[in-house]
Amino acid sequence: RNHLKWAHSQRKSKLQWTKKIMGNRKKISAVIFDCDGVMFDSRQANVNFYNHLLDRFDLPSMDEKETAFVHMATGSDSVKHIFRKTDYFEKAEAYRMQVDYNPFIRDMLIEPGLITLLKHLKAEYRLGVATNRSNTIEEVLKQNGLTELFEIVISSLDVKHPKPHPEALLKILEFFGLPSMEAVYIGDSSVDYETAEAAKVPFIAFKNDHLQTPYKVESMDEIVGVLKEMEKSIP
Repeated sequence: RNHLKWAHSQRKSKLQWTKKIMGNRKKISAVIFDCDGVMFDSRQANVNFYNHLLDRFDLPSMDEKETAFVHMATGSDSVKHIFRKTDYFEKAEAYRMQVDYNPFIRDMLIEPGLITLLKHLKAEYRLGVATNRSNTIEEVLKQNGLTELFEIVISSLDVKHPKPHPEALLKILEFFGLPSMEAVYIGDSSVDYETAEAAKVPFIAFKNDHLQTPYKVESMDEIVGVLKEMEKSIP
């Protein structure tokens, strides 16, 4: 009888411990950031860079629609688009790959509160970047002191299919060894939203109220609170 009482006590204790562990289990384990429009206001840098390419071939500057396009697209697709009415694409693309991007990094404005947020998140979450930038992302992160804050960075050069294809997010999930619902992607464009949808990763819209997600923020200061809200709502 004493043995049965002890065994029941052990099972009860184990059940309570299991409930405690499951109750404390974090439902979101990774936070993945887009670069342009989230970590940086890079619109002016993009304008200056792609207009520089056009100027190299004595072509007029981008119009508003072209500016919007290059903000979301890969470097190669951007060059193809803005040179679409010319015969210079191959030469322009070759020049893009060898031109010094450093002067244009200075035109990128880091989002206020980003570094403080990343240092705070790093204590609780695994951090990654999924971007359609190509050969410039490494230097952008390095010059702004962000390299060591991320475990993995996936650019358009690391995938066969750039965003909005989900490959970049799926590679990061595989690296972290996580299911899609245990990560969050923070982006600012319809391309980012479609990428998250395709990868079945919960999405936070950054400074874009038009994207069809219940989770939207206007600053870095709001992200921690939204993550906690998301964790409560995930079944």
